Amino acid sequence: MTDHNGHRSRLRERFLKGGEKASPDYEVIELLLFGVIPRGDVKPLAKTLLKECGSLSGLLQADPQKLKSIPGVGEATIATLKAVHEASCRLVREEASQNPIFDTWNTVIEYCRARMSHLTIEQFRLLFLDQKNKIIADEVQQQGTINVTPVFPREVVKRTLELGASSLIMVHNHPSGDPTPSQADIDITKRVIKAAKELDINVLDHIIIGKFGHTSLRDKQLI
Repeated sequence: MTDHNGHRSRLRERFLKGGEKASPDYEVIELLLFGVIPRGDVKPLAKTLLKECGSLSGLLQADPQKLKSIPGVGEATIATLKAVHEASCRLVREEASQNPIFDTWNTVIEYCRARMSHLTIEQFRLLFLDQKNKIIADEVQQQGTINVTPVFPREVVKRTLELGASSLIMVHNHPSGDPTPSQADIDITKRVIKAAKELDINVLDHIIIGKFGHTSLRDKQLI
């Protein structure tokens, strides 16, 4: 127990002195686990979590049921990991909301990736913007199966009007990891654009998020 306590103290000290720049991902996970597993060696669990989820971002976005299936993981550990993920997403979203969206485009993409890049089911999210193109709301509108999410243009327009937004950006993920838009993605985007145009709502883009990249239909001139 003394050796474990000594390791924890050394790891904390090194991290606080600037070692975060050189700390591998499993040590960052260890630091999180210290708070929920007060005694013992948590390094094996940290490495297992990283291996099972593929990466640090994959771990933070992992489904709670998947995490629960890993031996040694309880509700306190899951809650800690999810709280860290939520805090990091909110920090990025706050930064993205400070200025017009095209002035913070890279941060917007970073935010969407932090939310969606490792999801195992398809999710359809909307970013609602005011007249200055600043984000005023961000909501999941639909969630589907592994590769299908139903999108209803009327519901998109209705929610935009309820929030008093002037424009919106559609975002969804491809659980396969490949952000290449399908014909169905292009078709539904055009349907939403048509429905929104009738009420003077602008659809600025549709972003598709993959595991390691993204596609903007606007940049690809597909809309």
